[in-house]
Amino acid sequence: MTTTPVIEDRGAAAGANVEGIPKAPFTSSGHGVYSVSDLNGIVVDSQHSDAHDETGETLIPPSLSDFAGTFGEDLQSVLDIKLDVSVADTAALDSIFLTVNESVEYLDASGAPTAEGYTLTISPSGIVISGASPLGVWWGTRTLLQQAVLSEGSMPLGQTKDAPGWGIRGMMLDVARHYYPPEFLVELCSYMSFFKQNTFHLHLSDNLYNNVRTYSRERSLELYARFRLWSDSEEVAGLNNHKNESYTREQFEEMQSACAARGVTIIPEIEAPGHALAIVQWKPELGLSDDLSLLNISHPDTIPTMKTIWSTFLDWFHSKTVHIGADEYTADVDDYNRFVNAMAAHIRSASSKGTRIWGTFPPRPEYGDGNINNADVSVQHWAFFEDNPYHDYIRNGYAVLNSDDTFYTVNKWSGSYPQKVPIARTWNGDPATVGGGIWHPHVFDTKDPANNPERSEPLVLGAVTPLWNDYGANASTYSEAYYMWREGIPALADKQWGGDLSEPAFFAAFEKLHPLIPGQDLERAVKSKGPVIFNFTGTTGIVDQSGNGYNATTSCPLTTESTWAIGPSCSFETPLRSKGRNYTLSLRLLVEDVFEDDATLIRGADSALMLTPDITLFAAGTHFRLNSTVPVRTWVDLSIVGLGDRTFARMRRTSLDAVLPGASGSAEAGKEEEKEEFLARLGVNGEFFVWTPVAIEAPVAELGGADAGWTGQLASLSLISEV
Repeated sequence: MTTTPVIEDRGAAAGANVEGIPKAPFTSSGHGVYSVSDLNGIVVDSQHSDAHDETGETLIPPSLSDFAGTFGEDLQSVLDIKLDVSVADTAALDSIFLTVNESVEYLDASGAPTAEGYTLTISPSGIVISGASPLGVWWGTRTLLQQAVLSEGSMPLGQTKDAPGWGIRGMMLDVARHYYPPEFLVELCSYMSFFKQNTFHLHLSDNLYNNVRTYSRERSLELYARFRLWSDSEEVAGLNNHKNESYTREQFEEMQSACAARGVTIIPEIEAPGHALAIVQWKPELGLSDDLSLLNISHPDTIPTMKTIWSTFLDWFHSKTVHIGADEYTADVDDYNRFVNAMAAHIRSASSKGTRIWGTFPPRPEYGDGNINNADVSVQHWAFFEDNPYHDYIRNGYAVLNSDDTFYTVNKWSGSYPQKVPIARTWNGDPATVGGGIWHPHVFDTKDPANNPERSEPLVLGAVTPLWNDYGANASTYSEAYYMWREGIPALADKQWGGDLSEPAFFAAFEKLHPLIPGQDLERAVKSKGPVIFNFTGTTGIVDQSGNGYNATTSCPLTTESTWAIGPSCSFETPLRSKGRNYTLSLRLLVEDVFEDDATLIRGADSALMLTPDITLFAAGTHFRLNSTVPVRTWVDLSIVGLGDRTFARMRRTSLDAVLPGASGSAEAGKEEEKEEFLARLGVNGEFFVWTPVAIEAPVAELGGADAGWTGQLASLSLISEV
C-alpha cells in the first residue's frame, strides 16, 4: 500500500508475509511466528469499549465491543477458533487486545487524518489491534483474519500500520429494476467488508427505458417501473403497489444495522427528476408530455411531491448523505438546477443530511447563482459525455465520487458494458498516464492524465462501482449479480483503499481467502467428501448413501415397489436448502396426477422445479420455462444440471419394473435423452429480444407437501457436484 508514509520497510513485507486484499504494509520484527492456536481470548480495552466512530458516513456506528463480538464470531467461522470476549484495562497473555489510540496519526491520500486507520502488532505474547476509532480496529481485524488464513495460522512477528487513501469505497446495486431480498444484500455487505469496502449504494427507484419513439402514453404508464420502499403513510399511498418486492421500514432498518455491524454504510438513492416513471405512474400530471420518465419540474406540484416523498423516508436512512439521483435529465437545465438546489435545501433542513447527485449538467459561469450549491451537494461522476469531473466540478469546488463507467457492468447483456467487472483495468492501465498502470479513485480518465487531479486532491471522495439491471427483473437471478462482482469487489477494494496489488499477487491471495469469507454464503456452497453430495433410493431409505450424513426425513409411505408415494399429505425433506453452481440434481419419478397450475416437484431456498405444465425453474421471482413436459403416468429420469452460468434439463423415459397402465405417449425404457437449456428472455428497449443463459441454484429442500400440486412416486433422488 502506498497511502501510509510512516511504514518504509516495504521490502521486508514482501518476504515476510503473503499480501492480503487490500495490500497492507508490514514491518518484520524478527524471524519468529505466532500461532493462532495459542490464542485464548479477545480482550476489549475498558477505556474504549463503548467508543463509537462519529466521523464516518453511518449514523449508527457500532461500539468497539460490538465489533469485538462480530470479530469473535468470524474467528470461529474462518479459523474454527472459539474465543471468549472480555473487557479489561490491559491485554492478557496470548490474547487479541482491541483498543483505540487517538494520538496516533493516520493520514489518507490527501494528507488529512482518517479514523479508519489501524495498527496491527503481532508479538510472541499475543496480538494487539489499535485503531484511530473502533472502525479502524474493525479493519485491523480483517487484516488479521486474512493473514491468519494466508499464513496457515502461523503469522510472522511484526507490525502493520495502515490507513485507507479514500473515505468512500464500495459498490452500487440497481435494486429498482431487479428486486433483491434483504438477506442477499446483507450477505453482499459481509463480502464487501472482508475487503475493507465501507459503502453500499442502493439505487431504489427507476424504470425500464421509456422508448418515446415507439411507446404510446398508455404503454409508458404500464412500463416496468418500481419504487422499492414500502410505507403505509397516506401521503405516499399509491406510489408503490408492489409490497411483496419492496423493503419495509423494519427490513431497511435491519439491513442498515447488519451492514453497519461490519463497517458498511448503506447509501439510499431515490431517483428524480429523470428515471422517474414510477413517480409519474403514480401522478401522471407530473410527467413531461414528450417523455413521461422525466418530471415536469415547472409543474407547481412536482417539487412539493418530491419533498413529501423524501420527508416520508428520511427518518429511515441512517447515513449522513442521501442520493437524489438527478441523472440523465434532458429537459431545461435551469429547472434542473432549481430542482436539485430545492431538494438539497429541504433534505439539509429536515435531516441535516448532505445530498449527492449523478453528474449531469456541469456548472457554467453564465448560470451564476443558478448553479448547483456545492456546499450541500456532492457529485457522482459516471461518464465523460456527461461531465469532466476534474475540470467541471473539482476545479469549481465540488466534491466528486468516482463512478466512471470504466468499471460499469450491466446484468446479463449490454451493447456497451461487460457482464463482469473488468478487473484487469485496475492494474493494466497505460503506465505513461495512470501512475505506473495502477488505477486508483483519483483516476477518472485512464487515457488522458490531464483529466485527472493529483492523488492528494481532497475533493476526490473515493470510488463506488455500479451494477445496473437495465433490462429488468426477468433477466437474471439474484446470485448472478454476485458473480458479476465476485472478483471485482476485492480487486477494486484493493485500489479503492490505496493498494497496488499485482495481478499474480491478487489471484494468489483471492484463491486462498475466498472460501473462508465470513458472514455470507453467496455461492450456496455445500460441504462434501466427494462428488456425490447426497443419494437416496427407495430400497435404501432415508439414509444418505454418499457418506456425508445428509439423511432425509419423510412422512411419505413406501410402496410395495420400494418407492415413496409423494403427495400433498406428506413430504420428503433433505437437510440442505440449495446448491450453487456446478451440480447435477437427479430424480427418478412418476407423476400420476397434476391438479394445480403451479405444481412444484421440488423446492429449495433459491428456486423451485415446477410443472406448469412445461418444465420450469422458478427463481428470483421469474419463471424460466422450457418447451418440454414431464409425461404423466410414465417413469422418467429427470436431471437439472447447473454448468457454470448455464442451466439445463435432461429427461429420458425409463422403467420401474413396468410403466403404469394409461401412460401418455410412448414409454420405451431408455428412450433417447432430451436436453434443453433454461434461458432468460430480455426485451431490449422495446425494440428486440435477446435470449441469454441463466444460472439457477438447485432446489434440494423438499418434495411434496400441502402446496405440491401433484401426486406420484419417487424412486431416487441424488445431488452431485459434477455435470
